[in-house]
Amino acid sequence: MDLDEVAGRLYALPPSEFTAAREAEARAAKEAGDVRLAREIAKLRKPTVSAWAVNRLARERSTELAELLDVGERLRAAWQEQDADALAELTRRRGDVTAKVGRLARQDSGLSPAAAAEVDQTLEAAVVDADAAGQVRGGRLAKPLNYSGFAPAPIPRERPAARRKPTEAEAREREEAEVRKAKERQEAEAAHKEWQEALEAAVKEHDERAERVARLERKLAKARKRLAEAEQRLEVTRREERHARQRLG
Repeated sequence: MDLDEVAGRLYALPPSEFTAAREAEARAAKEAGDVRLAREIAKLRKPTVSAWAVNRLARERSTELAELLDVGERLRAAWQEQDADALAELTRRRGDVTAKVGRLARQDSGLSPAAAAEVDQTLEAAVVDADAAGQVRGGRLAKPLNYSGFAPAPIPRERPAARRKPTEAEAREREEAEVRKAKERQEAEAAHKEWQEALEAAVKEHDERAERVARLERKLAKARKRLAEAEQRLEVTRREERHARQRLG
């Protein structure tokens, strides 16, 4: 047994079953004498619902997902080659295939609107970024992916017609608008990073508390079992004491 094999089993499970299964796998590795593997298993992050839905695609809809990732690979290559015809065609296909795969991810998964949006965001990232594509293909995402870099787009087929030179006021206004846009972008990125960090902290806290509750529930189950055994012994002892007392009389 190795980490790759264990991770494959765990990330195929629904999020509600992940934590208990991870503990069982870590315990089995430790009992087998592989403490290092047990520690590595314990570090595996519980997937969000949206990440689990994308992981399901890698396992249950691999053909459709492969089509999407192939479009992404060809789209990136067309952009590198500045092939306007290929870019235009692949951009169209990108929209169709992404929509189709997104619908498949929603089937029988009970995704909330927010989780569905994260699925779409992850699929878009896989189309435009090779690293994201590799992670999606692996089927072991713990959280949704996001890509904020430059995305390939169709190249204009013809050189734009010559335009008049903007006036000084127009140039200044355009420059101020670009500065405002850049500032707004920076503020949006800072806000997103802040909430992303808050989300990661909340997920970590939730997982830790869930694990603590699971441990307490196991301890409670053992305590109830011991209590039941004590009650049974008490009943037997009372019965025997009563019989002994009756023989005295």
